[in-house]
Amino acid sequence: MAAIVQSLRDNAMYFNGYMQGRSYGFPTSLSQVYGSLMSKVTSFISLPLPLLSFLALPVFGGTSTSVNLLLFWMTWSSLILTHDPLNVEAYGTLAVRLLFFLLPALASLGFDAAVPSASKGIKAYGDKHLPSSLGRERMLKIAGVATLNVLLAIALQAALEVLTTDFLHARSILKVTSMVPLPWNIAKDLLKAIAVRGVVHYLVHRYLLHTYDSPLKTWHLQWQHSVRLPFSVVAAYDHPVCYLLAVWVPAFLPAYLFRFHVLTWHIFVALISLEDLLINSGYAVLPSSIILAGMARRTDAHFVTAKQGDVCNFGHTGLLDLVFGSTCKDTTTLVRDLEEENEVHHLGERARKGAHGAIRGIKGRDEETSSRQTTDADADGEDPEDQEYLPADASETRGDQTSGTDARSPVKRRRGRTKTQQAS
Repeated sequence: MAAIVQSLRDNAMYFNGYMQGRSYGFPTSLSQVYGSLMSKVTSFISLPLPLLSFLALPVFGGTSTSVNLLLFWMTWSSLILTHDPLNVEAYGTLAVRLLFFLLPALASLGFDAAVPSASKGIKAYGDKHLPSSLGRERMLKIAGVATLNVLLAIALQAALEVLTTDFLHARSILKVTSMVPLPWNIAKDLLKAIAVRGVVHYLVHRYLLHTYDSPLKTWHLQWQHSVRLPFSVVAAYDHPVCYLLAVWVPAFLPAYLFRFHVLTWHIFVALISLEDLLINSGYAVLPSSIILAGMARRTDAHFVTAKQGDVCNFGHTGLLDLVFGSTCKDTTTLVRDLEEENEVHHLGERARKGAHGAIRGIKGRDEETSSRQTTDADADGEDPEDQEYLPADASETRGDQTSGTDARSPVKRRRGRTKTQQAS
């Protein structure tokens, strides 16, 4: 008993001394409070800049790729050296979720509520898809719960990192290093993450939230499926336990299993955030007219059938639904979406035209190079014995220029003859 009391006393004294030491770092004036607040804000704003610059390289890369990658590596290295790894992971994830899901979803909700006459024209189900039918208080509740769920998932991720590194003294769950992963490694990790996430989400969504009678099923039906048709914010609106199991666990599990680099994790979070934003939006006009539209149609069908009791379409892409026979009737599968994408955009014909165009371009450059060499040889006055090595077009052109019957250059004559041949 005495040992327990002594241990508690030692811990209390340690905590008291620790808090006294920390108190010296607390701001004591308004200017210090303002400076500390601005430091946190600027630190938070600067965290997603390397990710955004990485995503913008293919679009705004005015300089060479090597220079762009060098600048990105320098920015990323300075970020890692000046910020705590936990802050890079947690604040970076928060910034990505805000930019790619939460803020656009709330803006979409505001647009649907403020201008319903314009919104219903681009909704798949028209008036039935408008969130304004739920009432103002219900919309505010849905937006508030969705926001809290997003923040809860990020807080849980940060807590796991603190538990792993500070208490278990193990390596961090995600790699936070100045070494930037290669694009090929990023692509491989993203493919593995998409596969694992799809399988885990399908199993949790189908069996834990819709099949087995349990509190999870009750919560899921009473929370998310209380909404007749989805809109973007509904992707994060669910009971917190259901949200963590169906959304956060499938996304974070592959990052834990394969120990992603934090940059790969942020890219993956950006992709799945955009997916949740678009396929739950209810809009009939989406960036991809086939694949994303097909995923959105399957999501709408899932909500409709959940109200009817014969629920189906549990996966994101529809591939596992096709394999396990849980596809809703009168809805397309992923295979059919890809076939329609090919039919609408004529992908095979475009590939053939691209190949033929590349071949014609190579031949055109060869002919232009040959013609330029012929022109240079005419200007230098080469030996007539070299006539046999010249193209027939160049020999005829030089004969015409000598006789004065045609003053056009070899290139012009070749272009004119080409047009004639094409016309014939």
